[in-house]
Amino acid sequence: MEKLWNHLTHEFVLPLANPVLVFSLILFIILLAPIILRRFNVPGIIGLILAGVLVGPYGLNLLEKNSAIDLFSTIGLLYIMFIAGLELDLNEFKSNRNGSLLFGFFTFAFPLGIGFPVCHYILGYDFNASFLTASMFATHTMVAYPIVSALGIAKNRAVAITVGGTILTDTAVLIILAVIVGKSEGTLDSGFWIRLGISLSIFSAIVLILMPIIAKWFFKKLESEKHSHYIFVLSMVFLAAFIAELAGVEPIIGAFLAGLGLNKLIPHSSALMNRIEFIGNSLFIPFFLISVGMLVDIRVIFSGPMALIIAGTLSVVALFGKWVAAWFTQLILRYTPAQRNLIFGLSSGHAAATLAVILVGYRAGILDENILNGTVVLILITCLVSSLVTERAAKRLIIESENDNSDLLKFQIEKQETLLLPFANVENIEKLLEFTIFIKDKKSINPISILSVVSNNEEAEINLVKARKKLEGFVEQAAAFDTEVNIITTLDLNPASGIARVSREIMADTIVLGWPRKSGLIQKIFGQKMDAIVSNTDRTIFICHLERPLLLHRSISVFVPEWAEKEFGFIHWFLKIARLSSELSAKVQFFSMGSTLESLQVLIQSNQVSASVKDHAVSDWEYFKNQSQNLAMDELVVLVAARKGSASYHHMMDNIPEKMESLIPENNILIIYPKKSENASEMEKFDGLSFN
Repeated sequence: MEKLWNHLTHEFVLPLANPVLVFSLILFIILLAPIILRRFNVPGIIGLILAGVLVGPYGLNLLEKNSAIDLFSTIGLLYIMFIAGLELDLNEFKSNRNGSLLFGFFTFAFPLGIGFPVCHYILGYDFNASFLTASMFATHTMVAYPIVSALGIAKNRAVAITVGGTILTDTAVLIILAVIVGKSEGTLDSGFWIRLGISLSIFSAIVLILMPIIAKWFFKKLESEKHSHYIFVLSMVFLAAFIAELAGVEPIIGAFLAGLGLNKLIPHSSALMNRIEFIGNSLFIPFFLISVGMLVDIRVIFSGPMALIIAGTLSVVALFGKWVAAWFTQLILRYTPAQRNLIFGLSSGHAAATLAVILVGYRAGILDENILNGTVVLILITCLVSSLVTERAAKRLIIESENDNSDLLKFQIEKQETLLLPFANVENIEKLLEFTIFIKDKKSINPISILSVVSNNEEAEINLVKARKKLEGFVEQAAAFDTEVNIITTLDLNPASGIARVSREIMADTIVLGWPRKSGLIQKIFGQKMDAIVSNTDRTIFICHLERPLLLHRSISVFVPEWAEKEFGFIHWFLKIARLSSELSAKVQFFSMGSTLESLQVLIQSNQVSASVKDHAVSDWEYFKNQSQNLAMDELVVLVAARKGSASYHHMMDNIPEKMESLIPENNILIIYPKKSENASEMEKFDGLSFN
C-alpha cells in the first residue's frame, strides 16, 4: 500500500512530468475550457489562454514550458499562419492589394510612430531600445483568426487586407529586428544587406515558385493517395518555415507564404482542406493558445510601480496604435464600422512575433527586464481584446450581410437548395461528388442526394440491394469532405424518367450528370438517354467531363450564347460558376455578345467576382473551334447550352457533348443546361438587386 502511495505521489509531483498525464491534462483543457467559459459569453480562444495562465508555471504550476510544449506550440503558430495563407481568397486579395498595402503601411507606421516617442521620451529608454520596443507594437499575431474562419467570413475583404497587412508589417519588423541586433553587435555593413537580400530572394522563389510546381506534380501523380496529401502538405509547411529561418526571417513568414503557394491547389471545400482545418483547430492551434497563457506571469504587475507603469503603457500604446491604423484604413477604403472593428480585432493581438522581437532584444542586452515583463502582460491583454472585438465584429458583419441580401434570398430561393447526383459510374463518382460539393451553397443544410435508378424487371429487388450497397460506400467519401449525403435507390422503367421523377419529388435545384460515353456502363445508363433526361426535366443540369483533378485548374473559360439572360436559370448557373472559381482560386473569362454580355457585366460587378468578358459570337462554331486551339491544358471549359425551344437555343447545341469531346479531349468540360424560362426573364427580376 505504501509502495502504491509513493508511486502516486511521485507521478503527481508538480510540475507534472509523466508525458501521458501531461497530454491528457492538455486534452481535457482543450475540451472543457471553451465549453465552460462559453456559458459566460467568453470566447473559446480566451478560455484556452486563461487556462494556460492557470496551469502554467506562474499559476498552479501543473505544467512547465518544456521542449514538448514548445514543439506543439510552434506547430500551432505555424498552423495559424499557414491556414491564413491557405484560406486567403487570392482573387479578392489581388483586387484589394492596394488595400493590403495601405493597411500594411498604416499598421506598421502608426504603432511605430506613436510608440517610439512614448518609449524614448516618457519611459526614458535609449534609441535602440525605444525603436525595437516601438517596432514590437507594429507586429501582431492573428490569434483570433480561427474565429473568422469558424464563422465563415475568412474571405471578406476586411479579412483579406488584414492578412495581407500582417505579412507586410511582420516582415518589416523582423527585418528591423535583424538590423538593430546587427547594429548593436557592430555587424551592420554592406555585406549584411547583400546577404539579407539574396537569402530573401532565394527563399521567396523556393516557396512561391518551386513548391507549387512540386505540389502540383505530387497531387497529379498520387491523386488516389489522399492520406499522403496531408503529410505532403505538412512537410511543405515546415520545410518553408525552416527555409525562412535560414533566410533570416521568422518561420511564421515561411508558413504563411507556403499557404499562399499552395492556395490554388487546395480548394476550401476539399477533403484535404477539411483534414488540415480539423487537426489544426482540434489540437495544434489550442496547444499554441495554451502556451501563450503559460508565458503570462501576473505577479510582475505587483513587482513594483515601474513594472506596472511600463506594462500599462505598453498595452495602451499597442492597442491605440492598431486602432488608429484600422480607423484610417476604414476612412480611406470606405469600410463599415463592423469591418473597421474586425480589422482592429484581428490586428490587435500580440503573441509570437511580439515575443520573438522582445526575447531577442532582451538576450542581446538591448531591452531590460521591465520591458520583458510588461510585454508578457501586454500579450494577455491584447489577446483578450483581440478575441472579444473580433467575435463581436464578425457576428455584426454576418448580420449586416444577411440584411443586405434579404431581397436576393427571397428572390433566389424560398427554400434550402437541393442537389441531385444520379449514379452512373463507380470509378468517376468521387470527382463528380467533389464538383457537386464545390458548387453547393454552403448555407444550405440539405444533404446532397445520390441517386441510382434500377430497371423495374424480374431482378429489380436484387439490383436494388446491390445498388444501395454501392451507394453506401460514397457516404464515407462524403464524410472526408465534411458533407452529408442522402442515398436514394428507386425503380423505374428507364433511368431518364426515374431521374426526372426523383428530381421533382425532392425538389432538386441542380442535377449533376456524368459525361455520356460511346461504350460501357455509362452508355447503357445514359448514352442516348441524355437528351431524354434534359428534355424531361426543367432543372439546371451540369454535364461533367472530369478526367483531370479539379484543383489543377488555373482558369475557367465560359462560353455563353446570346439571349442566355432570358433563361430562368441564368443567375443560378452564374452563381455556381462564381462559387467554383472561388473554391479553385481560378480566373473566369466569359465569352458572349450583345445584351448577354452586358448582363454578365452587371452580375460580375454586383457579386464582385474576379472575372473578365470578351465580345464574341459563341454560336459561331467555327469561331469556337478556333478559340479551342488556344486553350491551355489546365483550363476548365464551360459551355452554356439550352433546351430546344428556349430563347438562347441554337442548332449548334445538338449533340454538343460529342462535339466538345472530339474538339478538346484533354480538357475538363462542363455543359450547363439552365432551368427553363418562365414568364419573366431572370434579369428583369434581378434588376436593382444587390449580390454583395
